[in-house]
Amino acid sequence: MWTGLLLLLPLWAQQCGLALATLRTIGGLHRAAAVGGVEVAVAGAGPGAGTATATGPGSMELLLRRSKRGWAWNQFYLMEEYMGDGPQYVGKLHSDQDPGDGTIRYQLTGDGAGDTFTIDPRSGDIHATKRLDREEHSVYTLRARAVSNRTGRPLEDWTNFTIKIHDINDNAPTFTKSVYMASVPEMSDVGTSVMTVTATDADDISYGNSARVVYSILEGQPYFSVEPNTGIIRTALQDMNRENREHYQVVIQAKDMAGQMGGLSGTATVSITLSDVNNNPPRFPQGVYQFSIPESAQPGSVIGVLQVRDNDVGRNAEMDYKITSEEGRDVFRIATDKDTQDGVLSLNRQVDYESKRMYTLRVQVENRYLDPRFRSLGPFHDTALVKVAVTDENEPPVFQRSSYQMEVQESAPVGTIIGSVSAMDPDHIRSPVKYSVDRHTDMDHVFNVYPGNGSVYLQKPLDREEASWHNISIRAEEFNNPNQISRVPVNIKVLDVNDNPPTFATLYETFVCENAKAGQRIQMISATDPDEPIGGQRFSFRLAPEATVKANFTVRDNNDNTAMVLTLRSGYSRIQHSRYLVPVVISDGGSPVQSSTNTLTVRVCSCDRDGNMKLCNAEALALPAGLSTGALVAILLCVCILLMLVVLFAALRHQRKKEPLIMSKEDVRDNVVSYNDEGGGEEDTQAFDIGTLRNPEALDDSKLRRDIMPDALYPPLPRRPPPSSLAGAPAAGGAGGGAGVLCDNSDMRDFIAQRLAENDTDPTAPPYDSLATYAYEGSGSVAHSLSSVESAASDGDHDYNYLSDWGPRFKKLANMYGTEDSDKDS
Repeated sequence: MWTGLLLLLPLWAQQCGLALATLRTIGGLHRAAAVGGVEVAVAGAGPGAGTATATGPGSMELLLRRSKRGWAWNQFYLMEEYMGDGPQYVGKLHSDQDPGDGTIRYQLTGDGAGDTFTIDPRSGDIHATKRLDREEHSVYTLRARAVSNRTGRPLEDWTNFTIKIHDINDNAPTFTKSVYMASVPEMSDVGTSVMTVTATDADDISYGNSARVVYSILEGQPYFSVEPNTGIIRTALQDMNRENREHYQVVIQAKDMAGQMGGLSGTATVSITLSDVNNNPPRFPQGVYQFSIPESAQPGSVIGVLQVRDNDVGRNAEMDYKITSEEGRDVFRIATDKDTQDGVLSLNRQVDYESKRMYTLRVQVENRYLDPRFRSLGPFHDTALVKVAVTDENEPPVFQRSSYQMEVQESAPVGTIIGSVSAMDPDHIRSPVKYSVDRHTDMDHVFNVYPGNGSVYLQKPLDREEASWHNISIRAEEFNNPNQISRVPVNIKVLDVNDNPPTFATLYETFVCENAKAGQRIQMISATDPDEPIGGQRFSFRLAPEATVKANFTVRDNNDNTAMVLTLRSGYSRIQHSRYLVPVVISDGGSPVQSSTNTLTVRVCSCDRDGNMKLCNAEALALPAGLSTGALVAILLCVCILLMLVVLFAALRHQRKKEPLIMSKEDVRDNVVSYNDEGGGEEDTQAFDIGTLRNPEALDDSKLRRDIMPDALYPPLPRRPPPSSLAGAPAAGGAGGGAGVLCDNSDMRDFIAQRLAENDTDPTAPPYDSLATYAYEGSGSVAHSLSSVESAASDGDHDYNYLSDWGPRFKKLANMYGTEDSDKDS
């Protein structure tokens, strides 16, 4: 069981002059504390021990009575920011079972144990190894016990205790901002609140005055003051005027220790601006303003600007202007410039130098928003005189009207005068005026005007149905100054004349049933007329006189601009007469009366009992039962696609499938070898056997070339001498030559037969669709053989004169060779 705990707090004991000693009994426990350098011992080793005596300079005797398990550990205090050289002594743990020979070991755990706080395991002394800051960590909770070094068993159980860091004044007050911005209306009463500043102190507010802050003003007097305890800044001077001074810098100090000497302090700057109030009336800097304006100025033109002074700003400096005099109130107007608040004088309607040359106006300006607190400083308005002089200018002619409207009959002849315009020079010299039509508004030159008197006349015929209105512009310019031009719009309405006959309102497609009865209505017709009579259209319908004889149909007028077409007999035959043409005469009610004959086509159709059409002729069927354009296009596209498929299928079927030269499945060559060498023709003695290309393995060196005659077996025949040399040879020689030619032909036939047999039995021969050409022409040709294979002599040995007897097809050859022979003969 615990028998004692000694806690020494020299510094705290000197400041407070007393010692706190409380017990918490878990077994037997006592602790000793040093009070003013004197040890205080609390003993309670056995069950009967219940008192303790303390001795010291003050002869203070402390009597403690023990209540079992009624003791509680109190908080232990330690000063922060220890400035000593070594570790700071906290206290001492001691057990009554400790004989003092080192057989007891003390242990410490908890907040900062081993790092911030250490314990001597033999003596139980506790020290703080670091400088402690209450603002970082104010309370530490620790646990301690005593363990026997011999047995390793704890002699005392774990006991909790706390160490509270005692505060000192080591933190100065700090404001929430280093610079504050505030504003207060000018002319405010003394004591008007401006704003509140707040400073905080990190020290312990519950201990002493370390955190008790007091505010004071260092700069800004005598204009402002601050309340010491609340930090409220108030005005301290009456009627501070913004126009005199607008900005103030106030420095506020916050000091702890209730403002006593030795306290720490902090400062903040408060920038205070006096906001504006409407305490200054507007004033004109001068009493009279003079402006001038030319008489040619258009409405809206700015004449001048009236500047006004007002020391207020913003909303309090907004002003309104008005013209208070009767003169010029409707001629001029004045408005406020939103940016500068100046008065802008402008022209409301055009002025005339010849009518009035000078205007005198009285203009008043006043504040838009007034503050009733400062009405005594008024009046908040001012007036000034404004004189406006009108200057003379050379003006263009002025028409008597701003626009003209004229009417003309569409049947009016060319040259008819429609109306007239009139303009006059407004200047005092009264220059003559000439007129013309602005051709940009009359591109077709339909109208014209007489230059001298302004009479507008017709220059081309009119048609109201094409254009019922014509809008042109007439120009008037001075004779002496053509640059002075004015224009006036002239609107000409073309009046209608009944000059168009009525026609059918639409294209009617009418049919009559074969089983129709007499008097049956087959069509309702109406008419249209581009004319527009004053009383409206009135049409009448009747059957043409030439159609009344043996008529099959009749027309009944409904007297409401419509008519009915009726049958006059029963039964119609589509086979005998497939359609009828019914002429209808339509007349209007105009003056003069216009009429026209319109033909109605009636088709005969087969109908059911209800009168619904079932079958007509080819033309009639195409209309009710015809396909739409989209359907016809779709059908045509389908037909074209089918035709393309048929052609493609036929082309694929006619394409022959070539039989491969190499039948073995293992020997497949996909590469195509291209040789770009061109053969030498009949004289090429180095021609290549194509069979070798197709199957190189089938090459037989013993086989001879098939495209030329072998030189080894068949030596070249001697060339035949020219006819001239043959003529001089003996007769016997001639006979021998004929036999040689016969021998040559038989050898060639044998050679061809041999090669033909080789191709028939050769498996490497070209495929069946290849053509083998041999330079031999069979006998029986009228032209004999033209091949050079059989020729034994040169070209000069032949006589080509017989080519002239073969007809016009061989004329070119006859000219080429026959001429040469003739030259040689000559």
